[in-house]
Amino acid sequence: MRDSGDVRFIGEVESADETSTIKIYPEYCPGLLGIKEYSHLFVLYWMHMRDDDHHRRTLQVTPPRHEGAPLTGVFACRSPSRPNPIGLTLVELKGIDGCRLEVTGLDALEDSPIIDLKPYSARGCSVPDARSPEWSRRGPPT
Repeated sequence: MRDSGDVRFIGEVESADETSTIKIYPEYCPGLLGIKEYSHLFVLYWMHMRDDDHHRRTLQVTPPRHEGAPLTGVFACRSPSRPNPIGLTLVELKGIDGCRLEVTGLDALEDSPIIDLKPYSARGCSVPDARSPEWSRRGPPT
């Protein structure tokens, strides 16, 4: 078993606001073929502001944006402090201009490296009877 692997960043968050821009590097732009057919995408990104030994060693947190949340393992919440600072967010694709995607709902910071994009499929991604702890239903959606 390997202790590490290579991650190739395919782009970066160019602007992060209500509507955000994701810039895909030219060598990966051909991978966008057909993506405009989807209304929503999963964006995997590198939480570069948490890529240090302290945050990578953090295994338990009390989620601060969820009132009443208990001490929780980082694999049971969406803390940005974790062994591999990989973020995942579901965005709505608003438009494409060349290698730039205009999206809403992105919770990454400006300059965050993009790891991957995956299309949302209601048939494969929706879980109508999914369960989650009560504390996670309070606060922000992420």
